[in-house]
Amino acid sequence: MSFVEDHKALYGVKRVVPGAAGVALGLLPVAEGGRGQADEQLAVPVWRIRAGYDGTYGSPRVTAELRAAGIAVDHKRVERVMREYGIAGLRLREKVRTTVLEPDAAPVPDLIQRDFTAERPNTRYVGDITYLPVGGGRFLYLATVVDLCSRRLAGRSIADHMRAELVIDALHIRGGRLDGAVFHSGNGAREFARACHRLGVTRSRGVAGTGADNAAAESFNATLKRETLQGVPGWSDAHTARLPGFCWITRYNTVRRHSRIGQLSPIDDEKTADILKPAA
Repeated sequence: MSFVEDHKALYGVKRVVPGAAGVALGLLPVAEGGRGQADEQLAVPVWRIRAGYDGTYGSPRVTAELRAAGIAVDHKRVERVMREYGIAGLRLREKVRTTVLEPDAAPVPDLIQRDFTAERPNTRYVGDITYLPVGGGRFLYLATVVDLCSRRLAGRSIADHMRAELVIDALHIRGGRLDGAVFHSGNGAREFARACHRLGVTRSRGVAGTGADNAAAESFNATLKRETLQGVPGWSDAHTARLPGFCWITRYNTVRRHSRIGQLSPIDDEKTADILKPAA
């Protein structure tokens, strides 16, 4: 069933404007011709939401967008419509290991213990390095720092190496001070340990090579690559790898809905936390 081909001339593909989903999608009436016709009507805004987010949204986020537009629907129906009309999600690519420990690195305790939550922003962070394939067997490396409260990408750094300064650059966030915050990552080099001390960061790490011990950071990096690469093996060069990554990160922090924070964007979640913060 080629739903997109049948409807693209009529509806087109248009970006969904944040805060104006009702305008972009239209508030569709419930069809009187039974479930089949109603599902066909629903498939139109579902498809347009997916097109507006480069085909990256699955049923939970599509459901949240529909509800924000005033369309009363549950995620099971959205999931069924997406399945029936072939509006499929993106799949993860095979993981490549980027964790390399120094043989003489000092032991660091695991202060997270797989509890990837935080009550307030700027208290608990996770970080990881992921590779970005850029053609010719070459790679860029992206270091990320994610706030466990709001899931905001608070810091990032990209380079053609995995030396300590890659992660150190990513950690220079919040005006360069992270007093009392915990940063959970790989063990790192002595230079990295000194940088954490200067920034006021308490280091934490799990067992090397155990993905579950840093699942939140690995999940973020996997999502970024899945939604920017869109199934292709890599970018043609370093320049073309940087731009879509920057655009995706901006949208992730400001617009993209996150299931762990009530389908809010990270920035909106931090605004909510600030509003609810008790007066000093």
